[in-house]
Amino acid sequence: MTEQRDFDVVVYGATSFVGQILCRYLVRRHGAVGKLRWAIAGRDADKLDEVGRAAGADVPRLVADAADRDALDALTASTRVVVSTVGPYALYGSQLVESVVEAGIDYCDLTGEVQWMRRMIDAHQTRAEETGARVVHACGFDSIPSDLGTWFTQQRALEEFGEPCAEIRMSVAGSKGGVSGGTLASGMNMFEELAADPELRDTISDPYVLAPTDLRTGPPQPGIGRPTRDSRFESWVAPFVMAPTNSAVVLRTHALLGQPWGRDFTYGETMMTGDGPTGAVKAYAMTAGLAAFAGVASLGPTRRLLGKVMPKPGSGPDTRAQQAGWFDIRFVGRTASGKTIRTKVTGDQDPGYGSTAKMLGESAVAFLDHGQTDVGGGFWTPASAFGDALVERLEAHAGVRFDVV
Repeated sequence: MTEQRDFDVVVYGATSFVGQILCRYLVRRHGAVGKLRWAIAGRDADKLDEVGRAAGADVPRLVADAADRDALDALTASTRVVVSTVGPYALYGSQLVESVVEAGIDYCDLTGEVQWMRRMIDAHQTRAEETGARVVHACGFDSIPSDLGTWFTQQRALEEFGEPCAEIRMSVAGSKGGVSGGTLASGMNMFEELAADPELRDTISDPYVLAPTDLRTGPPQPGIGRPTRDSRFESWVAPFVMAPTNSAVVLRTHALLGQPWGRDFTYGETMMTGDGPTGAVKAYAMTAGLAAFAGVASLGPTRRLLGKVMPKPGSGPDTRAQQAGWFDIRFVGRTASGKTIRTKVTGDQDPGYGSTAKMLGESAVAFLDHGQTDVGGGFWTPASAFGDALVERLEAHAGVRFDVV
């Protein structure tokens, strides 16, 4: 039984950039020694000691390489929850997920690698149902604001109108934050996989890529490949780089919940660039920049050159920059009868690092709190696993706000 295990939570990848931020957050939130029994894990004992000292986390250290299945099995046998920050997950995460599933414990991470999530779901969903293991991917900025923001919008629509939104659009109103080497490495690995398997492009562009196998078709979902003016947001909008991942997570949530928002529910994401001529120029410039980066990263020689000049894994914005960061994303929902609701989700730190670490930490501990989730074994999403309980945790502890506007 998981209740008899040595630890409540093990942070795997504690020496990664986000892992270090997460450890500092857990110390502030729960202390190094207290009700929460937690440990840190990674492949390098000396680096784990450094992280522990820097974070003030005088907690047990577990050494386990991502390729050492015996060590991973020992780790998953010792804890009730594993929270992983080791990416690219497609390179370093698969054996850990398999070990978690066999151990019948709980797991969350911050991946945005939709192709890897699809592989894990297809390979291990049935076994997770048998063992009771609960796996929740995408518990950082990708994709908690999108997934829980949609959930929140639908709950408020049901309260106000007595009917759900048949369509929801999200647009990033603004954000401030840096980029870490680990995030860039995950993106570059995606391009490596696309180069090796061109058919993968169709898979990752499918909005139903993460849906249960019997629900991988549905109504056409909105896509935006060019700048346009969106009257919903009274702004020009451009493509949002994480829209494919976030949309796939939201549509998996809808499917796992039994399609409560209607079989024709649609969801899409963009980035606002402002109104008027200036907004139009920004939208076109942003679109061109994304296309140029994708073109360069798609070619082997230029991709390797980018790899030499980009920040390396383990690097990222400093503490001051993380605390100065923020994000503001907006939702517009419309019901089948034409009623409209507007909501927003905001965060008080760098979205990809400061806020992500807090969201990830709260997701991990939510597994442990009685009444936070009652789902059985399987691969869930943040909203389908936790719903309002995680909204409340994030508002109370993580500097994330959900509001009707």
